[in-house]
Amino acid sequence: MYRQSEILDRSGHDGYMVINVGPQHPATHGVLHFVITLNGETIIKLEPHIGYIHRSIEKMCESLNYRQFVYTTSRMDYLSSHINNHACCLAVEKGLELEIPPRAQIIRILMDELTRLASHQLWWGSMAMDIGALTPFFHAFREREMITDIFEDTCGTRLTMNYMVPGGVMADLHPDFQQKVKVFLKQFQEKLPEYDELVTGNIIFQNRTKGVGILSKEDAISYGVSGPTARASGVSCDVRKLYPYGVYDKLDFKEITDTGCDTWARYIVRMEEMRQSIHIIEQLIDNIPDGDFQAKTKAVLKLPKGEYYSRVETARGELGVYIVSEGGTTPYRIKFRSPGFSNLSAMETMVKGGKIGDFVAVMGSVDLVIPDIDR
Repeated sequence: MYRQSEILDRSGHDGYMVINVGPQHPATHGVLHFVITLNGETIIKLEPHIGYIHRSIEKMCESLNYRQFVYTTSRMDYLSSHINNHACCLAVEKGLELEIPPRAQIIRILMDELTRLASHQLWWGSMAMDIGALTPFFHAFREREMITDIFEDTCGTRLTMNYMVPGGVMADLHPDFQQKVKVFLKQFQEKLPEYDELVTGNIIFQNRTKGVGILSKEDAISYGVSGPTARASGVSCDVRKLYPYGVYDKLDFKEITDTGCDTWARYIVRMEEMRQSIHIIEQLIDNIPDGDFQAKTKAVLKLPKGEYYSRVETARGELGVYIVSEGGTTPYRIKFRSPGFSNLSAMETMVKGGKIGDFVAVMGSVDLVIPDIDR
């Protein structure tokens, strides 16, 4: 915490006050520290201090082989673990020029979209709770638990699944997978109107989000913001549409954008994205082809010398995986382009000039996962 003398030195104005939000604070959704300069209740400046849970994952990957490094990304954005692993596998497969079996392609996309739904459900419940509504959090977890049960059947775990491997997936689907997914889809579609009644149509929630946390299209592009945060500012950036991977180019779904540029728009984009994920799963769940769930690969993988890059659309935005190979069994260099880092960089622009009471609502709408930023 800052002493009064430091506050005066930092702000340059004896009417200003500096407060600390975090590093351990329920509103930051992780170990994140904001130093906020206030003039009364108005935010004059915001400084994010990161790195509290930095684990040097990129450096660690240089000592791991091309099968092992995939799973370090499960510990970054842990709510998009399947999708993160998918990005790593795509980069390795590009280097090996591997052809992925059709069954594995479909399984991967199903897992990705179920992951996106589970992530957005947790975000919905958490954001409502940040603004003061506790009940939606329990409703969100009611449906989210159905997804984690499905993951547990096939993958053995509920959060960091470690399921995707270069060449396909680690194991075939559980016999009950299709039936359980259909039960979930039916219940979730029935409950979505309840979500809207509880939160979307709530006048208090609307007043707390509309016109709050403005991020213009130009600023979103300038900061490299991606995912729902960017699309709510009118930026077309869905990797599934612009740079299709897997079977996304064969699927019918919409890229959800909004021009509201505020906290409300970011909320609406994610709500509509859940409906699009349902639509994608419905197209695939009865069309999973028979065959192998994994391509035949050598026990020890060696990527040819060169540079390889892949990108995917996680629940929070674009994740890029950049590999430099010297031809050995471990990468010479790995770099992850995580969505959370770029999205956080735009926070000051969104909250500057606004009220400290609106800060938590804006934070909730950006949906940060802190290990994705610290890496």
